[in-house]
Amino acid sequence: MRTEDVLAAIATGLWRWDNASGTVTLDAEAARLLGLPAERVTMTEGAVRSRFHPVDWNEVDGIINLAVAEGTLAEARLRIMDESGRVLRTVRSRSKPLASGDSYVLIGTIQEVAEPQPGTTAAQTSITGDWRRSREAFLLDAGRALAEARSTSEVLRVAASLSMPGFSPDGLAVFGVAGERLTIIGHHGHNPGDDGPFAEISLHMDYPAADVVRNGRAIYLPTPQEYRRRFPATWPMAQRFDRQSWAFVPLIVAGRTIGAWMAAFKHPVAFTPDERSVLTTVARMLAQALARAGEAENERELSLGLQRSMMPTLGPEIPGMTVAARYVPTGGGLQVGGDWYDMIPLPTGSFALVIGDVQGHDVRAAGLMGQLRIALRAYASEGHRPDAVLSRASRFLYGITESYGVPEPAGDGYEDYAPRFATCLYIEVDPATGTLDIARAGHPDPVIRTADGTALIRPTAGGLPLGIEADSDYPTTRLVLEPTETIMICTDGLIETGGHDMASGWTRLRPVLEKDPSQGLEQLADELVQAVHGPSSHYTTGPLVDRREDDVALLLLRRNAGGGGGPATTTAIRRTALTVAQAEPERIAGARRQLRELLHDWADEEQVDSAVLMISEMITNVLVHTDGDAVLVAEAFGPLGTRRLRVEVADASDELPHRRHPGEMASSGRGLILMQMLADAWGVDPRGDGKSIWFELHEAGAEGSRETEGPPGAEG
Repeated sequence: MRTEDVLAAIATGLWRWDNASGTVTLDAEAARLLGLPAERVTMTEGAVRSRFHPVDWNEVDGIINLAVAEGTLAEARLRIMDESGRVLRTVRSRSKPLASGDSYVLIGTIQEVAEPQPGTTAAQTSITGDWRRSREAFLLDAGRALAEARSTSEVLRVAASLSMPGFSPDGLAVFGVAGERLTIIGHHGHNPGDDGPFAEISLHMDYPAADVVRNGRAIYLPTPQEYRRRFPATWPMAQRFDRQSWAFVPLIVAGRTIGAWMAAFKHPVAFTPDERSVLTTVARMLAQALARAGEAENERELSLGLQRSMMPTLGPEIPGMTVAARYVPTGGGLQVGGDWYDMIPLPTGSFALVIGDVQGHDVRAAGLMGQLRIALRAYASEGHRPDAVLSRASRFLYGITESYGVPEPAGDGYEDYAPRFATCLYIEVDPATGTLDIARAGHPDPVIRTADGTALIRPTAGGLPLGIEADSDYPTTRLVLEPTETIMICTDGLIETGGHDMASGWTRLRPVLEKDPSQGLEQLADELVQAVHGPSSHYTTGPLVDRREDDVALLLLRRNAGGGGGPATTTAIRRTALTVAQAEPERIAGARRQLRELLHDWADEEQVDSAVLMISEMITNVLVHTDGDAVLVAEAFGPLGTRRLRVEVADASDELPHRRHPGEMASSGRGLILMQMLADAWGVDPRGDGKSIWFELHEAGAEGSRETEGPPGAEG
């Protein structure tokens, strides 16, 4: 005796529900329980779901998803309905989901269970009330999903995923109006190329969608015979899709018909008043969503076109150097802002790199950015030095923003216009020597990635942001980019996005910069942007959100090894240099911070503390006992674990230091004593224009002698 016969004897059927192919296979008893002829049959998901009570299906869908996630049985009760909406019977389903990727297969049984007889007034009232509640829940979900869609493609995806209570369509198409033509802008449930006859048709053609657009009234075709009778000219083209019912509903926005929506069904649909109400409501929401998405896309295209027209392309290749750049607009509003970068050829044969950020994220900011970029190009092309270029640019921005600023509410109710400002970093680059002359106007400091891959923030002298004052000074800092070293300059959007401040944002970017010193600049630029905007930057639960809170502009410049080709491996040297002027004793703290960054992976923390203490003493002695500035140069070289640190502090005084014997309560005189105790080697080198005091520290494992006596001289 067959298993199917045994199960049929106890009113139990078998089914196999394949979510990937969208088909359901029923044996004869299962088909009978669903109100179909008692024979084995394979049907579409939509046809089978139309036999279930919509409220029951919504509950079962959640049970199935939970069972798929947990690998357990899915058990539920389902009310089976006929075409008129009457409940035929109640069945119990027990199925085992077999998951494969995003799809699953349900294999199980359905069995009739005893329930109150359908057809009574109470039962009919319950079914009608449940259906209406299910319809309301569906419309709320559909409205929310369509409201959240931000592009036409997202709107069409939402429309294709709508599962209407009790009568889900198997095919969908959205038609748009372009002049006197009707075009398909999206469809679902059709094979590629199926829309060929309907891809572009005349508005005057005898086709339901064209009729709907012309008259603004919906057309419902419950049977193929009705379609053939009303639209005989286009019936042969629609016949091959093997549908049984069609609904063509107008898409109307502000009283204007912008297109039509077609829902086609493989099973007969009577289009009752409730069903027509659902279709009409969905069409209204779909029309509003498409209109919003279209306007947003037009605005984005306009703003991106404006931004692209203002953003330069990098110039020709530079001998011995490689450049890479990125610009990422903000994710909100018009997606325009005031960030920009530029590369400017100079009359001397060198070139300049510029990066800046005008206050604001709107069309005004973009307009000011364009004007300021042109002005900077003009001043640089005249041959001015970096400090003069920024001074002139600041005067220019101050002049044009006196009458062109940010509207702010005033106390009398009128708008007051405050001037805008801009931050900027200007670097004049000599490709032959790697010399960088940097002027900074309120912008983040540059970052240097050394030959061994260590990334260090390089403090530079700076002035006020451009446009704050008519006359501002911008001191110049000179650095030398060694072979294989890379300099990164960026706007604050790359650092502070995602709730970070300058410190924590730098902590996030530093591992990306140090990951692989040999990687190309284009790859490094992509990875830096991904660190801020990619999936790894989304630490909250739930759907990924758009992290583009601010514009991002990024420029990378690498000096190639040997003056050409790509980066090559050289002796691993880390270097930092800093000048502490007599009038800037507060920069001693910056020197200590720079040295700690240089030695961030040094094996012995006590040696790092010793080095920081010694440079504090050395720089302080220069400021106290001479009339000049202190110039600090620190280098770490050699393989990890056996490196040497050499630190020099130079000044213009020719008076040599000497050891002193300070008393217990003395406040000075311990500098050389500290160096003798803490350094592995130290000394004083006289120079023609002053002297240099130096010390060395050897990382654990490095061999080296320890100097016990330094040269005599003046104060320690």
